[in-house]
Amino acid sequence: MKNDHDDNNKNKAERSKDTAVGILDSRFNQTLRNVQGLLKGRNIPGKILLSQRVSSPDYSSLPSPTYTRSPSYSDTRTSGHISERIEKEAQSTRKPFGTPNENKLKVSASNVESPSEEVHKSSLGARATDSARVLKFSKVLSGTMVVLEKLRELSWSGVPDYMRPTVWRLLLGYAPTNSDRREGVLRRKRLEYLDYVSQYYDIPDAERSDDEINMLRQIAVDCPRTVPEVSFFQQEQVQKSLERILYTWAIRHPASGYVQGINDLVTPFLVVFLSEYLEGAIDNWSMSSLSSDQISNVEADCYWCLSKLLDGMQDHYTFAQPGIQRLVFKLKELVRRIDDPVSSHMEEQGLEFLQFAFRWFNCLLIREVPFHLVTRLWDTYLAEGDALPDFLVYIFASFLLTWSDQLQRFDFQELVMFLQHLPTKNWTHQELEMVLSRAFMWHSMFNSCPSHLAN
Repeated sequence: MKNDHDDNNKNKAERSKDTAVGILDSRFNQTLRNVQGLLKGRNIPGKILLSQRVSSPDYSSLPSPTYTRSPSYSDTRTSGHISERIEKEAQSTRKPFGTPNENKLKVSASNVESPSEEVHKSSLGARATDSARVLKFSKVLSGTMVVLEKLRELSWSGVPDYMRPTVWRLLLGYAPTNSDRREGVLRRKRLEYLDYVSQYYDIPDAERSDDEINMLRQIAVDCPRTVPEVSFFQQEQVQKSLERILYTWAIRHPASGYVQGINDLVTPFLVVFLSEYLEGAIDNWSMSSLSSDQISNVEADCYWCLSKLLDGMQDHYTFAQPGIQRLVFKLKELVRRIDDPVSSHMEEQGLEFLQFAFRWFNCLLIREVPFHLVTRLWDTYLAEGDALPDFLVYIFASFLLTWSDQLQRFDFQELVMFLQHLPTKNWTHQELEMVLSRAFMWHSMFNSCPSHLAN
C-alpha cells in the first residue's frame, strides 16, 4: 500500500516537472516568435541572430572598395535598359563589393551535413538572395513613379553598388520620384550649383569678409586631414573639390556656417557619385581623367545631397551644437536601460558620454569604422529619412555595447584610450550588420515606449 502511495507521488512529481518544462518551452518559443515578428517586414540582416554563424569571407585585406560604373540618368530612362542590365548583373558570378548578403553565411543548428557543404550551400543561397534583391530594386526603379517607401525598405539592408548613386539621390529627395522630370531637375540643380560657385567661391579675397576668409582658411586646413587613411583623398584635385563644396555650402547656410566634421560628411557622397565615372579600387582613382563637366556634376550632386542630409539636423551644427548634445543625453539613457553594468562602470570611472560620443554624432561614425564600410552604413542612414537623428542613438548604443565586456574592465584612462582608438580596423560587413541588427531590435522595443527611457 505504501509503495503504491510512493509510486503515485512520484508519478505526480514527474507530471508536474513535465508540465513546467512544457511551459518553459512554450514561453521560449513565444519569445522566439516575438523576436522573429520584430524582424519580419524588413529584410534586415538581424535574422542571423537566430541561426548559427560560420566564418564570413574576410575583406579586411582589401585597401578600399571596388566600384563598377553606374549607368547615367540618360541610360536609365527606359525600363528595358534597366531590366537588361539588372539581369546581366544578377547572373554574373562577379559580385559588386559591398553587397550585404555576400558577407554572412547562415547555417541551421540542426543541419548535420559537412562544413564544406554547408558553406557551399550558404554561398549559393547568398547569391540567390542578392539576385532577388537586385531584381526588386530594378522593379522599384523602373517605374515612372518611384514609391519611396518601398525603396527605403529595400535600401535599409544595403544597396547594390552600381545602383547607389541613383538610389541615394532619390532617398534624399534631390532627384524627383517622377522619372520624366528627373533629368531636367538634375540639369537645373547642377547649373544652380555652378552659379553659386561663381558667385561665392571664384572671387578674390578682397571681396570676402574677414569671417569668410577665416572660414575658407579653416576648410583649406581640414581638407587634407579628411579620411587620411585613403590615399585618394590626398590628391590635390580631390581636396580642391571638397573645398569648393564645403565653402559654397557654408556660405549658403549662414546659421551654422562651416563646422569641423562636415568635411567628413561629404566623403561618402563624393565616392558614390564618382563611381558613375570611375571604376576599380578607390586607391587607383584619379579625378584628372574626368572632364570639367563631369567634375562639376559630381560636386553639384554632393552639394545638394549634403544640403538635404543636414536640413534634417541643422541644430547639430549651429552654435553650441544643441542637437548633438541632446542625442548624446538620449544615448546615455538608452545604454543605462540596455546595459546597466556598463553604464554604472563608466559613471563610477567619471567618464562622460560627451567625451567620446560627440565625435560619433558629429561625423556619423565615419572616423570610427573602416572607410570601405561607410557607404553600406549610409544606405541605412538615408533609408531612415527624417527619423535618422533618433535612430542614430540606437546605432551608436549598439556600436558601443559591442565591447560591453571589455569596457567593464577598464579604468578611466583605459576607457578614454580605447574609445578613441576602437578596434574596428579589421571589421567586415558582418560586424557592421550585427550592429545594425541590434539597433533595429532595440528601436522596435523602446522607441514606441518612450517612458521606458524616462528617468
